[in-house]
Amino acid sequence: MLRLDGLRLAQGDFALAADLVVQGGATVAVMGPSGGGKSTLLSVIAGFLAPVAGRVLWGGADITALPPAARPVSILFQDNNLFPHLTIAQNIGLALRPALRLTAAEADRVEDVLVRVGLAGLGTRRPAALSGGQQSRAALARLLVAQKPLVLLDEPFAALGPALRAEMLDLCAQTLGGQGRTLLMVTHDPQDARRIASDVMAVEGGEVSAPAPTAQVLDHPPPGLRAYLGKE
Repeated sequence: MLRLDGLRLAQGDFALAADLVVQGGATVAVMGPSGGGKSTLLSVIAGFLAPVAGRVLWGGADITALPPAARPVSILFQDNNLFPHLTIAQNIGLALRPALRLTAAEADRVEDVLVRVGLAGLGTRRPAALSGGQQSRAALARLLVAQKPLVLLDEPFAALGPALRAEMLDLCAQTLGGQGRTLLMVTHDPQDARRIASDVMAVEGGEVSAPAPTAQVLDHPPPGLRAYLGKE
């Protein structure tokens, strides 16, 4: 379970507050106007930004002061963060050992996850030799092999076409959800939320709402989100 306990974020004139709980194993879409603080919220949970007040707790343990690598969190950004000079297998292996001195068992785990995401036989290629969709699959494979229980997606599939984006969302739901991981997904597209998210957290007016059922939020959105979605 993820708990944001009296969390306050501040950057210059920007401020954001969150006091809520996300149940373990939930898939939650994070939605709201551009510049509202969605990516900032994920960065604080991941440990890349420090809050000015409050705590981030996972499973009851306070992780607010932990560095990103020590947190039970994996995050995937829009650019996928693949290193161009490494092969796909090496990019995935970084999640197991940054020095890339993998044991035989760890190398087998990399090969297994390549099969699971539909990249069997492509581990020796570098990112530039793969399509955009294949690169997204490789980045997802790195999340899977890391096996951290809290996964944050910051619009990693936004640049993909509708069909491929839907395919990647389904793959996330099947692989991450099947492992009981908790998923927070920033998206601008309500259809993405309806496709895989059980709940939505609205980020608007300097506050993050507690998760609420997706259909309820999108069919009857709060005022700020209503204007963003173009609802009358």
